[in-house]
Amino acid sequence: MSMVYPHISTSADLLKSTVRLDELFPFLKEQGATSVAIVNTKLYGILPFWEACRRADIHGVIGLSVFIEYEEQHFPVVLYAQTNKGYDNLLKISSALSTRDKEAIPEQWLKAYREGLICIIPNKAEWLMTDRSLVVEYIKNLFGKAAFGSVERPGGVVSPYESAFIELCEKIEIPIIASHEIRYMHQQDAFAYEVASAIGQGVKMNDPERQKPEHTNAYVPSQQEFLSWFEDRNEWIQQTADVLKSCGVTIPMNRQLLPVYPLSEQMDKATYIAQLCKVGLEERVPDFSKKYQERLNYELSIIAKMGFIDYFLIVADFMKYAKDQDIMTGPGRGSSASSLVAYSLKITDVDPIEHGLLFERFLNPERITLPDIDIDFADHRRHEVVEYVAQKYGAVRTAQIITFGTLSAKAVARDTARVFGFEAEELEAISKLISNRPGTTLRSALKESTKFNDWIIEREERKSWFKTALKLEGLPRHASTHAAGVILSPTPLVNHVPIEKGHEGIYLTQWPMQELEAIGLLKMDFLGLRNLTILEQIRSLIYWDTKKRFHYSSIPLEDAKTFKLLATGDTTGVFQLESDGMRHALQQIQPTAFGDIVAVNALYRPGPMEFIPLYARRKHGQETVKYVHPILEPILRETYGVIVYQEQIMHIAAKMAGFSLGEADLLRRAVSKKKREILDEEREHFVQGAKAKGFTEAEAAEVYDLIVRFADYGFPKSHAVAYSMISYQLSYMKAHYPVYFYTSLLTNSAGNAEKTKQLMQEIKEKKIPLLPPSVQKSRHTFSVEDGQIRFGLNAVKGVPGSTIKALLTAREEGPFKSLFNIAERISALHFNRKSFEPLIKAGALDEFGHDRGVVLASLDSAIKHAELVKPNDEPGLFDDMGASFMKPKYTKASEMPESLKLEFEKEVLGFYLSKHPIEREKENRQKSYDALKSLKSKRDRELVKVLGVIEDIKRIRTKKGDAMAFLTLMDETGPASVTLFPVEYAKFNLLLEPHATLEIQGLVENRNHKTAIICKNIET
Repeated sequence: MSMVYPHISTSADLLKSTVRLDELFPFLKEQGATSVAIVNTKLYGILPFWEACRRADIHGVIGLSVFIEYEEQHFPVVLYAQTNKGYDNLLKISSALSTRDKEAIPEQWLKAYREGLICIIPNKAEWLMTDRSLVVEYIKNLFGKAAFGSVERPGGVVSPYESAFIELCEKIEIPIIASHEIRYMHQQDAFAYEVASAIGQGVKMNDPERQKPEHTNAYVPSQQEFLSWFEDRNEWIQQTADVLKSCGVTIPMNRQLLPVYPLSEQMDKATYIAQLCKVGLEERVPDFSKKYQERLNYELSIIAKMGFIDYFLIVADFMKYAKDQDIMTGPGRGSSASSLVAYSLKITDVDPIEHGLLFERFLNPERITLPDIDIDFADHRRHEVVEYVAQKYGAVRTAQIITFGTLSAKAVARDTARVFGFEAEELEAISKLISNRPGTTLRSALKESTKFNDWIIEREERKSWFKTALKLEGLPRHASTHAAGVILSPTPLVNHVPIEKGHEGIYLTQWPMQELEAIGLLKMDFLGLRNLTILEQIRSLIYWDTKKRFHYSSIPLEDAKTFKLLATGDTTGVFQLESDGMRHALQQIQPTAFGDIVAVNALYRPGPMEFIPLYARRKHGQETVKYVHPILEPILRETYGVIVYQEQIMHIAAKMAGFSLGEADLLRRAVSKKKREILDEEREHFVQGAKAKGFTEAEAAEVYDLIVRFADYGFPKSHAVAYSMISYQLSYMKAHYPVYFYTSLLTNSAGNAEKTKQLMQEIKEKKIPLLPPSVQKSRHTFSVEDGQIRFGLNAVKGVPGSTIKALLTAREEGPFKSLFNIAERISALHFNRKSFEPLIKAGALDEFGHDRGVVLASLDSAIKHAELVKPNDEPGLFDDMGASFMKPKYTKASEMPESLKLEFEKEVLGFYLSKHPIEREKENRQKSYDALKSLKSKRDRELVKVLGVIEDIKRIRTKKGDAMAFLTLMDETGPASVTLFPVEYAKFNLLLEPHATLEIQGLVENRNHKTAIICKNIET
């Protein structure tokens, strides 16, 4: 008798099962399984299951576990897709339940979507608590011969409901199948499954509210076991096999489900897109040459031939919407910047001819793949564009893409420990003992740390915890939304993929990106980029301040001031160029042209970064530029003989071996895989092509070897050019509009104390005036005021957004006159100590002419005054008379000492605004000290003497067990790292306290573009 498995829940069902496909299918093959059904509560995991069935040559059945509604009660059933129509209906049922917050399928839905489905009624308690013959009869009437009852005997145990259930099925004349619900692989996995279920429920194992499994035998039985459970009912097993075999579904794969652009005008789309391109290109390149026209015609012919006209029109449409709404868009991303059509339609801002970009790198006529136009938007407005697409092209045709978070090593360790009921200290210990490094597993963490091993074996419960966590590691844990991916379908999505409720009214697919692409849906990436938000805000700040509109397209790409800024590595806040290593690369290369920025963006990656010094030496004439063959010179001249871009490899193949650019792209892709047989095959192809063009075999082989060497290093020039434009624009704004630049950066660094401190330090060095927060003049965020930066009220820690809103609203009616005037004008809900004490400490009320100590002492009086004037926030007794006659007075108090003012500023702003206390300390000591900021300009091993405050202390032990420490020291110019090796640590350990002011002598150490002080002596 053939072996079948009619009900397998897989781990894709998010903590409702621990069955992994890679473990399941080898076992199924071993047992001689002929049919197997996946039955999850959503249609998660369907395609991987289907593919696993295909590879194992096992007949697969798609099922769905749902509840049906009958007379306001819910009953569990399993629905199998028997036909393609049934599969389509399963997509719709799962989508309807997941988008409309329904727990069960209403009668009208079941009637509408029953075609092609088999309905299985399980012998569960819900069916037998009272007489259920009416609901069973209802199902029989709906499904006819496609209705079945199912009996389970897990582990050979007969349910107490079985006899009654058989009687019910016989009464209604419904055939019975033998079934077995599987939720884990092996019998010994039952406990781990319960733990996974508890994680999903968010409860502990000992929680009385925890939903426990019906039985502990939901494992995958062997053929012998399953047959033995039903040895008295062989006809049920045969019925099961017949039911599963009757399910013949084909899931359509590898189609091109491209979206359709709604064209109302009476013209074909090829003519329409050509007209749009002509108009757009004339705007961007007036009097364009024949070269542009030929390139445009060529691209349009390829796009039409590949069937992608609608796609380009749709992208152009939502890009036009974004620009019409003043939403900042990126100049391009990835290979799409290689397209002149995209440039003409204003999808990108990169002229591919000017920058030598190849269309075939984007769309290769010799390799039919879906186009990939990824778009960057200002991150705070990305959602507006997605909403526009859904509104215009149909909400049922538009969805964002699901992703699944998994139980990584640290996540599974903490989740399992929480379910076990571990104490908070144990959870903290787990976090410290397991690395955050990508790729870390529980086994690797155990191998790397004897501490971790010792901690586990301290208690038996921890051993059980670790064993359980190992079984759950890597399982899908939760669903979330892909950061960028959007799907647009030519017909309602439920015709192709199940969907569920998403965010902000946009649906979410139940399948992740790879599965959507496998069935032929086109993914578009709508990416939110913070740097575009910064550029958008800079533009807005300029307009608010000057009433002049700034256009980034007007920025010249040959600006000397911008290149000077880049050459000094002054790139804080500049996209892609902020890291210490990138600053060092810029200082080496000393950019003098836009192409240098493109090159450094492409080179600064593991592997090719080794060529940065070579590029720099050749650029500055310190080394002769050499070419393997003279034919390479025009191709590699711009990068001084170094192959930097993938496009250069394509040019070489085309020029030397006569490849078409499409063939050259295929060569680039093939060679980068580094497979020996492919390398040899392509070598022959390249050499023969070169010989046909008159080159010797030795010359061709030498150039081919060069291509192979650099194939891994090559970076798409199109992407490098597009992203370098953002880098350049930000650099230009920093060089020419520093006040607006830093104002926007500060606004976008809210909540990041370290970044804000770094920016404040730079602002101070550049002598840009920084005005304190003010209840009279500050906006919600940082702003520009008379060429100076004004603190935003939201930068003051502890002040609720609602209080800020209340202040700004009240201020619209006129400036505040005093603390008490504020109390009279805003709601008592917002006027309280918690909200206003931070504002006073930050100096936001200094303009009223009273010392901060006095204002702080008067706060309670002001709160009482507010309660008197507006009791319970209702109109007060004195409203008609005005409250001015009451004339409340400030409380007498001593002036706040400067040291306390500074400490309060540090507390509520995150740094010292008025003055750094170390400046006063230096004045008192009357000694000469090296500024911490100056250390980078010092020679290696140069002796320095510094004075600073300890911001952070990290004590460690060497491999020999000796104690040492790393300090973060801060003075008025910024931070520096200080290293105390064991000898110095032993001498000065007692002086190392947080916030201690220390005089340190030591040697400068420059390593990996980072500077530190090796401590030799400390004085207090």
